[in-house]
Amino acid sequence: MFVITMAGESRRFTEAGYAVPKYRLPLHGDCVFAHAVRSFARYFAGEDFLFAFRAAKDVESFVRAECRKLKIVHPHFVALERATSGQAETAVLALDAAGVPDDEPVTIFNIDTFRPGYRHPEFAASHTDGFLEVFLGHGENWSFVREKQGEPGVVAETAEKRAISELCCTGLYHFAGAGDFRWAFENPTEPEGTAEQRERYVAPLYNALIARGRTIRHVIVPRSSVVFCGTPEDYEEIAASRDVAEQLASPSQLQSVHAQ
Repeated sequence: MFVITMAGESRRFTEAGYAVPKYRLPLHGDCVFAHAVRSFARYFAGEDFLFAFRAAKDVESFVRAECRKLKIVHPHFVALERATSGQAETAVLALDAAGVPDDEPVTIFNIDTFRPGYRHPEFAASHTDGFLEVFLGHGENWSFVREKQGEPGVVAETAEKRAISELCCTGLYHFAGAGDFRWAFENPTEPEGTAEQRERYVAPLYNALIARGRTIRHVIVPRSSVVFCGTPEDYEEIAASRDVAEQLASPSQLQSVHAQ
């Protein structure tokens, strides 16, 4: 199951003068919502998709209409009546409201990042309790992964807005079972840093599973394979980019490259 969280307030866009929510903004012949969700087009026919959003006028009708246009066969919708403490709480409330069983694998993603041609790594179905996507980067405005010494690809620690390595998260988080995600949410490790104290992010939840002996892995992808649209500056830059327009218009070509 893919869980798409979209319950944020888009405050930066509102403050920048945008009159509609970020996910509705037009972008290269479509809208931000469609480009984000189309990242998982290869799974539209067979996987369940769970959309979590704030209850407000026309939001659910918009999401349902977009799902029909994208031809998602098994969409599910949860309208949240209140603001949440962050993406992690949004996801757990949606899973509970939808009655998702504990043994259901879940992949959590946001509504302002694009991953054209995404496909699960081969190991996703076995030999791991979860994984995160990462790219090599710098700065502090990311979730981060520190690799376990002597075990390439195995996660020793995750952190939010603390650069514990150069492995920056793309925002895609996979858990082998919804029950693991629920347990980690209810039994988190002690928050480190102000970001983790202020908001319930998904990435730090892996620390509780790692402390419990679970195996969490990471997958490194090229920075160029990820398009971020989280700020007005991001949006305006990619809206003006011909390269991004071509990247978003050719997901089938990207899928073929990834499949090789």
